[in-house]
Amino acid sequence: MKQSIVHIALVVRDYDEAIEFYTKVLNFTLVEDTYQPEQDKRWVVVAPPGSTGTTLLLAKASKPEQEPFIGNQAGGRVFLFLNSDDFWRDYNTMKAKGVRFVREPKEADYGTVAVFEDLYGNRWDLLQLNPDHPLST
Repeated sequence: MKQSIVHIALVVRDYDEAIEFYTKVLNFTLVEDTYQPEQDKRWVVVAPPGSTGTTLLLAKASKPEQEPFIGNQAGGRVFLFLNSDDFWRDYNTMKAKGVRFVREPKEADYGTVAVFEDLYGNRWDLLQLNPDHPLST
């Protein structure tokens, strides 16, 4: 048996501002942006550069009860983990583009890590796993 997680839904306030942040600031690729008239919404998928794994589905909050979760999908914990093949390149690029880091870089047993916030306040780990880590790139 083989299974995989294809998309992770990320609740956003606005499709276009989210696309702008993920493609221009984090350098993600816009994989798909398709209007779905039957539901009057868009199917917007982005992925980190060079990634062949799980993608982010940018899901615009469509009901008032979804709006409080914009930027707080994990209750203030780190929600997503962006692995890099060059931590310092990506860290410096992101800082130069105004990304807010809430925990500065540190060396951990598994690699180098820093915590940043996306445009809505969701927390992410930027990390570069050590070569001996099972998930290292």
